Amino acid sequence: MALIQHLNEKVRYDQQVDNSLTYVLPFIEQTKKVSAGTTVLEVGTAEGGVLLPFINRGCFCVGVDLAPERIALAKGFLSNEIAAGKAEFLSQNIYEEAFLSRYRNFFDIIILKDVIEHVYEQEKFIPYLKELLKPGGQIFFGFPPWYMPFGGHQQMCNTKWVSMLPWFHVLPRFMYRAILKLAGEHYTTIDALMEIKDTQITIERFERIVKQSGLKVLAKQHYLINPIYKFKFGLKPRLQWPPLSWIPYFRDFVTSCVYYTVG
Repeated sequence: MALIQHLNEKVRYDQQVDNSLTYVLPFIEQTKKVSAGTTVLEVGTAEGGVLLPFINRGCFCVGVDLAPERIALAKGFLSNEIAAGKAEFLSQNIYEEAFLSRYRNFFDIIILKDVIEHVYEQEKFIPYLKELLKPGGQIFFGFPPWYMPFGGHQQMCNTKWVSMLPWFHVLPRFMYRAILKLAGEHYTTIDALMEIKDTQITIERFERIVKQSGLKVLAKQHYLINPIYKFKFGLKPRLQWPPLSWIPYFRDFVTSCVYYTVG
């Protein structure tokens, strides 16, 4: 049963704005002041809603996404901010030399909200982001750990019983695909879910890549109930019980979302 935000871009945009204003921006401000003149990049910006609270603080924001249709939506939703020179949205690969030469050492803050779990070669990608940071800059990551009940993003499915089936995404690849086919899911949905299975990331693996990249964890917050679930499932966001956050591997199964700033 696909959720309304999977079908309605305005709903997605509004939810992005609310989540950013209420949770993402305050979390980033624990370790980095956000004010006029702060430069912000969002990788995987989609409809651009995450950036609006930063724009309203006086930041100059750049949103980049590989999907041109989603950049077109961002340009529509934020046309006034773009016209005022407060933001720019690009459909571009950040590995391209044209992007790197323009934005090398440019950003105070880089945001990846529900993005890193979709990225291939994370061991290459995360250290590459340092090329785009100013000295003293920070990177925000928010993502669902792979082993959490819905870490496979199965809520994207159109079939209700499959979309609500926890943990089945950790089954062997052939079994996972077979269940999705049996449920009648469209091949595009299956391909998207297989991509996430290929790029799966756990808390332990993420922290290891950060350390190997020469970055340090500056702040972290683990959630029992992901803040975005108030929109998806009508659930009140809840922080993870701290002792559970200290137990490697087990915490991945019971933590629905993590926030990190690194630098």
